[in-house]
Amino acid sequence: MRVIGTAGHVDHGKSTLVQALTGMHPDRLKAEKAREMTIELGFAWFRLPNGREVGIVDVPGHRDFIENMLSGVGGIDAALLVIAADEGVMPQTREHLAILDLLQIRTGLVVMTKIDLVDDPEWLDLVHLDIEAVLEGTRFENFPLVRVSSFTGEGIPELIDKLSEILENSESRVDYGRARLPVDRVFTISGFGTIVTGTLVDGVFRVGDEVEILPGQRKARIRGLQNHKAKTDHSEPGSRTAINLSGIEVDQLNRGDVVCAIGKYKPTQRIDAHIRLLTDIKNPLRHNQEVKLFIGSTEVIARVRVLGSDQIDPGGQGWIQLETSQPIVALRTDRFILRRPSPGETIGGGEVINPFPGKRHKRFDANIINQLEAYAGGNPDEILLQASSELGIATFDAIYKKGRIASSLANQFLKGFVEKGLLINLEDSNLEEADYALFASKKWYEGMLDKSISILRQYHQQYPLRPGIPREELKSRLKLPQKQFALLIALWEKEKRFTVDRSFYALIDFKVNFRTNERVKVNQLLAQFEANPYSPPSIKESLQVVDVEIFNALIDQEQLIAVNNDVVFLKSTYDQMVQEVLDRLKREGQITVAQFRDMYQTSRKYALSFLEQLDAQGLTERVGDARQLRQMR
Repeated sequence: MRVIGTAGHVDHGKSTLVQALTGMHPDRLKAEKAREMTIELGFAWFRLPNGREVGIVDVPGHRDFIENMLSGVGGIDAALLVIAADEGVMPQTREHLAILDLLQIRTGLVVMTKIDLVDDPEWLDLVHLDIEAVLEGTRFENFPLVRVSSFTGEGIPELIDKLSEILENSESRVDYGRARLPVDRVFTISGFGTIVTGTLVDGVFRVGDEVEILPGQRKARIRGLQNHKAKTDHSEPGSRTAINLSGIEVDQLNRGDVVCAIGKYKPTQRIDAHIRLLTDIKNPLRHNQEVKLFIGSTEVIARVRVLGSDQIDPGGQGWIQLETSQPIVALRTDRFILRRPSPGETIGGGEVINPFPGKRHKRFDANIINQLEAYAGGNPDEILLQASSELGIATFDAIYKKGRIASSLANQFLKGFVEKGLLINLEDSNLEEADYALFASKKWYEGMLDKSISILRQYHQQYPLRPGIPREELKSRLKLPQKQFALLIALWEKEKRFTVDRSFYALIDFKVNFRTNERVKVNQLLAQFEANPYSPPSIKESLQVVDVEIFNALIDQEQLIAVNNDVVFLKSTYDQMVQEVLDRLKREGQITVAQFRDMYQTSRKYALSFLEQLDAQGLTERVGDARQLRQMR
């Protein structure tokens, strides 16, 4: 599941565009409907043609509600920057674009709306050129631009196709196993109690989980979960999630709280960070300046300590330490935005480098700056775990090269990961000689196993009479190279994850069972075979009694034995005939087609087909017009 967000100037058609995409209007407050202007975050969802479900966070465009906008865009995977064709680029277009750029939103689209209000094609082209000029130098510079009319529907199919394409090509969120949901809405429903919503940015929540709400360190239990108003027993990273909490009252929660897995996070009031300032702000960022910090869905007053210089000028970047007025939840690499409290102005944004520096740094200590630069590269263990997750199956050598960690240090961590079960030793290699052995991160391995189980479950539902999915089809669906697939399959077979029948894979608890109406047809067909064991129905005649899936199931179960593409025998009859023919050959040395035909009072077609099958099995060989036992050479 992916989440996208809108952005853009007020009255440029963001909410109407959401309605055109989803059939749902995201404005829910009376004041919003009366003023025809989004004030609070709105939410909608729809399913793309490829089946992917997408949530949409619709944000207010008016400058008075920019801070409401900030509480909703931190968890999105992609952004739709909306610009009206009749007005072009406006002030909040620029500010929203700057915010998206500072947050390093990974992908997105530029949407020129209201094209039905412009009759002059040259005007649309001029607006297009103006938009390109504004996007230059930002992350949106190379994002597709689509022209649409939410009123007539023109361009909407193309927009959906482009959205499908960019989401398909963007990386999925990495699950580090530390469930965290920044709360952007709190409310209550009669009969259910306290509800919070947000985007689950990491980990998995399940119904029944005990959670803590930070920074207040209150405990609760998940009573129910919904994704897009559909009940679910678990919610995964990147999904818009509503959580029904028991054990806590609605007035104990606020936007900006974070619902967390127990013991995985702790609040902080001091963070080290790297910041980049916007070029068009009025004043530099000075030491000891008071700012508003927006991180996740949290808004809090903070004081800036500029490190290594007296101030950071507009368009510049540097190191800062932020001290917050209230505890917050922050992790390394979290993105944030800073605004001037009054008059309101977006100053810049950046990345958390160290969420727990412990104490105030000396502002002009070169060692501190060097340390921050090292931290900016990440902690070695976290970098290596992420690298192994991204690589899937890899050698130690490939992992530490991707993580850009010295091999001597990396090997210590990686061997520790194997001992802790965070890396799976696929080849049971000696760790002292493991540089080029293959390993898989536990998260990737478990994810691939879950995906395989899901594929098998779907296959069993679609083909309940087949023994399982063919090996090559499973490999193709997993999109794995042959060697990686072979290693995984070998390990899964060893662990008895699946049953293996020839080259078919099935879930442990799966069995082929005919339904009552199918069993009636099976019995009818088998009765015909028993009535004429040596001249049984052909395959074509059999398929007039049962469908091809039932017939193939009888072949797979070896109730029937097909000797070629026309002749098939009952298994018991076939085994009996094989034994009798072999016994005769031992006694008499040879048998002809005519002798076989007379022996079973059958036709030449059946006699020839059966004897050719014995040849193919290597039991007999043809000598002139007769068969004899195959001579071992």
